[in-house]
Amino acid sequence: MSIDYSEKIPNNVSLSDNRRLKRALEEWQPHFLDWWRELGPEGFQHHDVYLRTATSVDAQGWATFGYVKMPDYRWGIFLAEHGGDRRIGFGEHRGEPAWQEIPGEHRGTLRRLIVTQGDTEPASVEQQRHLGRTCPSLYDLRNLLQVNVEEGRHLWAMVYLLHAYFGRDGREEAEALLARRSGSADNPRILGAFNERTPDWLSFFMFTHFTDRDGKYQLASLAESGFDPLARTCRFMLTEEAHHLFVGEFGVGRVVARTCELMKQHNTDRVSEYGGIDLAIIQKYINFHYSVSLDLFGSELSTNAANYYSAGLKGRFKEPAHDDDHRLTESTRGVMKPEGELILEKEEPALLALNEALREEYIFDSERGVERWNKIIRNAGIDYALKLPHRAFRRAIGNFKEVNVTPNGEIVSAAKWQRREAEWLPTAAEREFVGSLMKPVTRPGQFASWIAPPPRGINHQPIDFEYVRLKE
Repeated sequence: MSIDYSEKIPNNVSLSDNRRLKRALEEWQPHFLDWWRELGPEGFQHHDVYLRTATSVDAQGWATFGYVKMPDYRWGIFLAEHGGDRRIGFGEHRGEPAWQEIPGEHRGTLRRLIVTQGDTEPASVEQQRHLGRTCPSLYDLRNLLQVNVEEGRHLWAMVYLLHAYFGRDGREEAEALLARRSGSADNPRILGAFNERTPDWLSFFMFTHFTDRDGKYQLASLAESGFDPLARTCRFMLTEEAHHLFVGEFGVGRVVARTCELMKQHNTDRVSEYGGIDLAIIQKYINFHYSVSLDLFGSELSTNAANYYSAGLKGRFKEPAHDDDHRLTESTRGVMKPEGELILEKEEPALLALNEALREEYIFDSERGVERWNKIIRNAGIDYALKLPHRAFRRAIGNFKEVNVTPNGEIVSAAKWQRREAEWLPTAAEREFVGSLMKPVTRPGQFASWIAPPPRGINHQPIDFEYVRLKE
């Protein structure tokens, strides 16, 4: 399915055939651009950036690369190819034709799901807007800006659904997506992780590895939806999301590689005086960002999640691969709960434990990334291993809310947790130190002292390619 770039709003949904919808979205477009100029990447709106732009939604040749000024980026509406006679794959409506229009009884629930997903997209742009000023290289600056423009396009994806299927309510929700602000005391973003600061590039890499990985699993679950336009929208969003995860995992890996290089060069595990970031500090950043991201999956037991599934609105990760009846009315699964000073696994109804099942998939995936970082450390001959903290560590939602659990999974008193907090989470001094390293490096092919260069460039370009043209 090719994308029509002759339109004011590029799309593959025949927007020109629906004059009312086209007019509504063209009225929303300048509000989006105003938001982008105000709260998008600071300082690089007028520079040429080597960006990829979607040209189709098929597996081959779906994107083209070239220099674009970000306000001129062709944000648009792209849905994956129509699945023909696609059937709902789970819940009470399993086997029925997928819905092309919203069943009236699910209108409010679907709107809430779409708004919550849509709210994360501009939030992450707002969180990252100052990072370009301290980029460790032009290569990394380009990757940041690519992530940002694609998060902007993902906002368009959800806004299209709101305008196309929810009437006045949808138009009002689309305006509200531009009105909320990450970190605002008065009008914050919906989910807590998207109100956290992203003050430095190590935080950015952790965010794109851990928090964007939550997005992968949420999008994959929505891609199973019985509401076909939402499913098709999310399937294409996952294509773009893969690059965001690459930026995070590969970025942390390059920080780890540089730290190991400095450790061997200077025969010390304290590399801060040599312009690097200690592995112990990297571990603390993992603890912080991973625990924040775990909360995004919600409570371990959730009637909302059960209702979404039974109604056919939101499935499981790779729903067809599950070897069960895809209704779960008689199934159970183990869920961890605190019992006194112990953490025990209890059998619970599988329908109520869908959030925990999705979190479990996420944990396995996150562990694979940490293992790849540890391979870098082992290959350097260093006796150290990064690890994920226990899933109960520093949780603010669900069974472990307000339970004091160490990274090793030990329940302790509040006093003991507070005494040892500085061992597990970045201190103010450590964050200040990492911030002090964030000096911009903008010569092609050069990199900051705390991060290793990548082994190859983007789209077969050399590492010293001018990924962002900073000369006016």
